[in-house]
Amino acid sequence: MAAGPSTLPGRRSARRGLAVNAAVTAVLALAAVAAVALLLWVLAYVAGQGLRYLGPTFLTRTPPGDPAQAGGGFVNGIIGSVIIVGIATALSAPIGIAAAVHLAEYGGRLARAAGFLTDVLIGLPSIVTGAFVYALWVVNFGFSGLAGAAALFLVMLPLVIRATAEVLRLVPDDLREASLALGASHARTIVSIVLPTARSGITTGVLLAVARAVGETAPLLLTALGNDLFVETNPTHRMSTLSLQIFNNAVTGFRTAQARAWAGTLTLVLIVLAFSFGARLLGRRGIAHSAR
Repeated sequence: MAAGPSTLPGRRSARRGLAVNAAVTAVLALAAVAAVALLLWVLAYVAGQGLRYLGPTFLTRTPPGDPAQAGGGFVNGIIGSVIIVGIATALSAPIGIAAAVHLAEYGGRLARAAGFLTDVLIGLPSIVTGAFVYALWVVNFGFSGLAGAAALFLVMLPLVIRATAEVLRLVPDDLREASLALGASHARTIVSIVLPTARSGITTGVLLAVARAVGETAPLLLTALGNDLFVETNPTHRMSTLSLQIFNNAVTGFRTAQARAWAGTLTLVLIVLAFSFGARLLGRRGIAHSAR
């Protein structure tokens, strides 16, 4: 049978839809390729510059007293980053998880207000948190690793809250209802069922927050300030971090200092990639465990 006049517009519309779909798919594919290519180019450039100087001694020595002198390393910055970020993580992880439990499991006006403030804090520039800690802490007690940890705590806290709350909402309600039906209280259900089920997702969120904090520089300029002369392990004193040493060496006019900055940049990128890879790995394990 010949196609009637009413079927021709439908076929034209279908062909037009297929053409538009193919065009949009091609544009999105090109955008994805461009984004990946740009990222790989940045990583390759950083690796090419950093590998010229990065070596075992870079991880075991402090910078030379004269920035124009070659040699030295960023061991004090690496140790300082571990201490400052470790303190910030020890504070932000339990507080953030507890706040996320209230947001996801209890709700109410307080939870809605806290969720709104969390979204605001996530979008707040980190330099603002550094200025806040500077005004309240540094002005009264001076620069220190603790002040830097307080600034990073404010950076990490909303990230932990938001990531944990989203993961908790993904826990099936059937598990909660089954626990409640067996006579468990709401609090016992959260502790024994909900949190263990979301453990891998919560850990992923905390690791991503740590990766963000490790690379922060602006708030630490106003709080920890830095100390390039020797290794400082007392957080009540000025402390250097890897990001601060990269900044301080990069802005000098000496090529030797800038070479150290490239090596430090590569080290920082490798640390962030390690945390990101660990977060992805834990996330996949959590998905696989849920599928079982």
